[in-house]
Parts: sequence; C-alpha cells; structure tokens
Amino acid sequence: MDIGILGFGTLGKAIAEGLRARTSVERIAATTRSTRAQHGDIVPVASNRELAGISDVLFICVKPAQVEQVAREIAHDVRPGALVISAAAGVTTENLRAWLGPEVAIVRAMPNMPARIGLGMTAIAAGTGATDAHLQTASQLFAALGRVCVVEERLMDAVTGISGCGPAYVYLIAESLAEAGVKLGLPRHIALELAAQTLHGASAMVLQTGAHPAALKDEVTTPAGCTIDGLLALEDGGLRSTLVRAVTAAAERSARLG
Repeated sequence: MDIGILGFGTLGKAIAEGLRARTSVERIAATTRSTRAQHGDIVPVASNRELAGISDVLFICVKPAQVEQVAREIAHDVRPGALVISAAAGVTTENLRAWLGPEVAIVRAMPNMPARIGLGMTAIAAGTGATDAHLQTASQLFAALGRVCVVEERLMDAVTGISGCGPAYVYLIAESLAEAGVKLGLPRHIALELAAQTLHGASAMVLQTGAHPAALKDEVTTPAGCTIDGLLALEDGGLRSTLVRAVTAAAERSARLG
C-alpha cells in the first residue's frame, strides 16, 4: 500500500512517523515545500498532483482554508479506487466530494498530536462513497497511531474540541501543576515529571479500568484528607465549567471553519 501525505506540517509528520514506525506500508510519500525536507524514509514529492496519482491512501493534512484549493487541484489525478482521508478541522466530506468529484471515497478524520508517539486518539467518519472496507482501512491505519473510534460526521466538531485541541489543555494543566510544585520548593524538572506522569497514569486508569472518573476521584479523596481541600479550591476556581467552555468554544470554531 502506497501512502501519500498531502501537507507535511506538524500533523502530517505525526501521521507519517507513526505509520512508518508501526506499520509495514510499502511507501510513504509527502508533498513538502523543499526537497530538502525529506524525513527519514518519507519520500519527498514536489507536486500535489503527482502525489495524488501514486497514492492508494491519500491523507489531506493542510490547513482548513487550503483544502478547497488543493482538492480542486488534484481532482483529476486521484488514483481510481484510492481512499482520501481528510484531517482538516471543519471541512465536511460533502465539501470534499464537491471539490474532488462524486466517485472519490472519502473518510474524515480528527487525530491529535500524541499520534506521533503511538498514543494518539483519532475519530473517523465515513463520507458518501466510502464503504465499510474503506472505513476499516482508515481504522487500521490510525490504530497504529493510538486509539480509534467511529462517530457520525455531525459530531466531528465536538471531537475536535475535545481530543483534537485537548492536548493543549492538558499541557496547560501539566505546566500549572509543575509551577505549583516549584512554588512549594520542588526543582522544576522534578515538579514537571511528577505532574506529567500523574496525568499520564490517571488517564491510563480511566481507559484500563473503564471506571467513571468520578468514582476514581472518590477513591483518591479520603475523608478529612488533603485531596478534598484541593478539589474544593478547583471548584471555587471554576475549573470544571472553564474546561467545558473551552471545549465548546473550540468546537464552535471548528464548525465556523467549515
């Protein structure tokens, strides 16, 4: 299987690196601004049209505002039977179908940055023309980058707000926890390790146990202990409602991009 990455920015690189490290695809090629941008075993291709013509699966990883231009550019060059996977926020499969043509199989995806290290979260949705086999192909490819779920396309903006943008929220939380540790006298590198591993471990427990976060929280919160005081401070600061508003704002922005 020949993979094409149209747009070799942060997201395109994360997908390419993950697929190269964890799958046995025959070739991964990418369009880059410079032929010097060759990245490991990724084959640089200067032309979007050339890339479309040699790819069995073509990932579109450009910015949302650029998708229409590149889709129209490659519309007559997409290999017959190829699968196009769009990772552009806010761009619907109907948009892509109008620009690429009705015969092209399209799957919409929203991966996130941790895909680079095999710990990503990707949601996929099938567009018109995409069969169960196409959806399975997309799922298998993204499974090499972490976890995968299938959703209705109407929910993709919500996905963008939670998992697409979510790593930035977590990095802010990790940074804040580490700053608190520094304030209390911990060396910065130790405070950051404590914060990051705590977030990593707590998240892993949710996934591995299947328990509701509230139940796990109660296990940590012993009567008259330290945790309840910290939780009350977070509630006073509006952390819960602030995070809900952050996800909602990002999802609304994603919808406007479309």
